Formats: sequence, C-alpha cells, structure tokens
Amino acid sequence: MSDKELRTKSDKQSIDQFIHQVRKLPQQGGGQDQGRLIFALDATASRDATWDQACHLQSELFLATRDLGGLAIQLCYYRGFREFKATGFVTETGQLLSLMNGVTCLGGRTQISRVLAHAREETRAKAVKAVVFIGDCCEEPVDELCHVAGELGMLKTPVFMFHEGTDAHAKAVFQQVSKLSGGAYAPFDRNSPQVLKDLMAAVAVYASGGTKALQDYSSRSSAEVKRLTQQIR
Repeated sequence: MSDKELRTKSDKQSIDQFIHQVRKLPQQGGGQDQGRLIFALDATASRDATWDQACHLQSELFLATRDLGGLAIQLCYYRGFREFKATGFVTETGQLLSLMNGVTCLGGRTQISRVLAHAREETRAKAVKAVVFIGDCCEEPVDELCHVAGELGMLKTPVFMFHEGTDAHAKAVFQQVSKLSGGAYAPFDRNSPQVLKDLMAAVAVYASGGTKALQDYSSRSSAEVKRLTQQIR
C-alpha cells in the first residue's frame, strides 16, 4: 500500500472515530442546557483562495456532529468596510450550512476585536462554551485584543485561534489571545485540510462534552489535536 493510500485510510479512520466519539457523548437536552459555540471567520479577500475548501471541510464537520443534540452554533464573520455579521444560534445542520454557503469573501481590514467583543457580550447574556476563529492575519492594536481576550478568560469562554498561513505577527497575536482566554492556538495551511478538520472536531467535542470529553478524544486523535488539548487550562 502506498503512502498516499495509507494517509487516506488514516484520514477515514480519524473521521469515523470522531463520529463514534460524539455519538457517545451525554445528551444535554434541549433549550437552555445546550452547549453554545461561536464560529467566527475572517472573510476578507486574502482568504478567498481557500474559502471554498474551508466551507467544504466545515460542512463535513457539522454534518458529522448531526447526532450531538446538545450543541447550538452561531456563525459570525467580517469582511469589506467594517461589515460584521452574526447569525442567531442554530441547532440544525442544514440551517448552518445554508448560512455558511451564502458567504463570499470581500476585501477589507481585520475586525478581530469585534469578534471578541461580540463573544464577550453573548457569554455575559448566556454562557458560550467556546469560540472558534479562523483567520490569516491581524491588522489591529494588540493590547485591545488581549484585554478583551482576558475578559473572556475570566468569563470562562476560551477562544480557539486557528491560523491559516505563516504570518509571524498574526501567529504572535493569535497565541496571546488564545492563552489569555484559556483557549488554544493551532496553525494549518491549504495543503493540510485534515488538520483543520481534526482541530474543529476537537473543539466541537469540547463545547458539547467539556474538558474530559476533549481529553478522551485527544488520546485517540492526531498529534495536532494533542498539542491543542495540552494548551487548555
């Protein structure tokens, strides 16, 4: 069997393993007991080249979590000239996929501060279990971002910063934001789609089942997921 075939087999096993794991998670019931997760995306022009690929992977993830039953997800994104959108929290896979597939990239500066401030207000109103952010750069004052990240840490809402590409400044900022909030930082690139899929699956497990569920999932997952899990305080 070739190396490529071995990797493909390994990827399939990873996906099957995740689906099996989330189906075993305790159901939290409906209504106010549902775990809430904010899924935030940089939709500026620099991410256009990988946007379709990312949406495809994210769609697969949420299809895989169909049986969780206890997870409500809010999509938010920024693009263009100070355009920032946030949907309501949805619990149906089809609803989320429809919202995601309706987004296209548009040139503009980053608005990570608005993402974090929005997450802070949401979790003050009702607990948000985790925030996932996917982006490739940062064009904002670092101190402001770190201040709000620290507030999210006090509110026990960790931010998982998934960094596309190799921008050194973005890496440093994303690492600080994740650390101050109690979350984790992880890089990925367009040539490693399985890495992003694994990382997002791990956060879905965390948001629905907590630290113990993430540790259980991590023990049987990829090296990237293990490194992410080790960052959670």
